[in-house]
Amino acid sequence: MSSIVTGEAVLLELRPASFAARALGLLLDVAFNAILLVVILLGLTAAGEDLDEAATRALVLSSVVFCLVIVPVAVETLSRGLSLGKLAAGLRVVREDGGAIRFRHAVIRGLTGFLEIYLTFGGIALTVALLNDRSRRLGDLMAGTYAIRTRVPVEEPVAVFVPPRLRAWAASADIGRIPDATARRASQFIRQAGRMAPRSRADMSTSIAAELSAHVAPPPPPGTTPDDYLAAVVAERRNRELNRLLQSRRRNSEVGERLHRLPFGS
Repeated sequence: MSSIVTGEAVLLELRPASFAARALGLLLDVAFNAILLVVILLGLTAAGEDLDEAATRALVLSSVVFCLVIVPVAVETLSRGLSLGKLAAGLRVVREDGGAIRFRHAVIRGLTGFLEIYLTFGGIALTVALLNDRSRRLGDLMAGTYAIRTRVPVEEPVAVFVPPRLRAWAASADIGRIPDATARRASQFIRQAGRMAPRSRADMSTSIAAELSAHVAPPPPPGTTPDDYLAAVVAERRNRELNRLLQSRRRNSEVGERLHRLPFGS
């Protein structure tokens, strides 16, 4: 996953496309452009029986440029980084800062793509894509772009509750001093714990529990496991923040009602 901080200090989490996904999208785009070129050439052959050799060559060359350069550039520009192949593979081309590409990016990619994809039968594009971590081809490197995944599996939400044997302790514990970063790491661990190896899960839960214990008092009952401790602290902190939010909204609503009645209530 690639992390990008925008000019507004917003953190974006983007998933660069894999080499296989990019290769699939490229093959589909090449197939579409080739079919379009064949259709146009067949039409020229049927309609251009009276043309001389120079005119035929000019029309063929124009058709090649139109199908292999102009069409890809126009499609990527109008769709902001999409094409039929990328749409089928679930990809989109974006700038290095995560923004949508513009005409100049599409032109650089299209002109370079004619060289690295069609003139070398994809040899340069595949070689360059294998040598960098984002599977960027030469056109991406020159244009400052790369492909990201647009279809990302949605993670199932993980329900977090205070273990029954820790409810009394959690209700009276002082957990208001936990830093947001530490609480966020604990929440992320709970969501990802089911996919971790047992040894790594045990080591990380122990480490995060030790970090939390510096901000929580009193300590939990003897025999509490790190996983139960993290679940109790995270769930109780969430419940308290939710209660404070609901109370704040209720107070604001009551004040708003009083202000709305005055001076019209007399």
